[in-house]
Amino acid sequence: MCSEQHHVPRVAVISGGSRGIGLGIAKSLTKEGYDLAIIGKRDEADVDSLEVLRQTCRDIIYCQGDIASTADIAAIVQQVLHHFSSVNLLVNNAGIAPRRREDILRTTEQSYHEVMNTNLAGPFFLTQYIANHMVAMKSGNPDYPGMIVNITSVSATLASVERAEYCISKAGLGMLTKLYACRMAEFDIPVYEVRPGVIKTDMTAGVTEKYDSLFAEGFSLTNRWGLPEDIGKLVAALTRGDFSYSTGQVFMADGGLTVERL
Repeated sequence: MCSEQHHVPRVAVISGGSRGIGLGIAKSLTKEGYDLAIIGKRDEADVDSLEVLRQTCRDIIYCQGDIASTADIAAIVQQVLHHFSSVNLLVNNAGIAPRRREDILRTTEQSYHEVMNTNLAGPFFLTQYIANHMVAMKSGNPDYPGMIVNITSVSATLASVERAEYCISKAGLGMLTKLYACRMAEFDIPVYEVRPGVIKTDMTAGVTEKYDSLFAEGFSLTNRWGLPEDIGKLVAALTRGDFSYSTGQVFMADGGLTVERL
């Protein structure tokens, strides 16, 4: 059972919530009493982590779809609202890396659009759907709690010329955070950006040796890989409402990687 500290269960929608950083966030949110709607591209039968989450969560649904498709987004939102009737938290976490790392001088149009459609266009339109729902809920109930959290990356500001499309998508998602923070302020719905560093997930599995060496050389102040639970704990802290005066802000979770040093 989820925590009983909240009399009315809150509902969180997490894109890419079945593995990696998204799963770390999902696990933390069950401890905060959230019911979950997990968005993913895989068939539900192939998502083993759902059984793990069901051990600690009162109510959870899996919404299969591709956020790069606006038609899928509309169907997902309809499924969520049909099941739960309300959403209190949106976590835009789903993202992909380029299929191949290529120098920016050779980045293909196909790779650019594939990454941008998933990492930026998808969150843009998913947020638009959910934000309109939140506004409607707030107009009917001034005490309705709503929140949006965007998971970006240190690549929003640290340039990697061999994966330009990824960096651009994360920088754009950072601006989306600011835009929605401005738009949702009148409804007292905060919007935050969480910016992870190098996190040990499926996405980084192919560069494990590279970053193992870098960490051994003092790559970041906290001399280890980041873990999905590090991001989950930060998102959970935001949801407790202790940072309501910080809407539109970036919360770093990079082990001190981006601290300027001499």
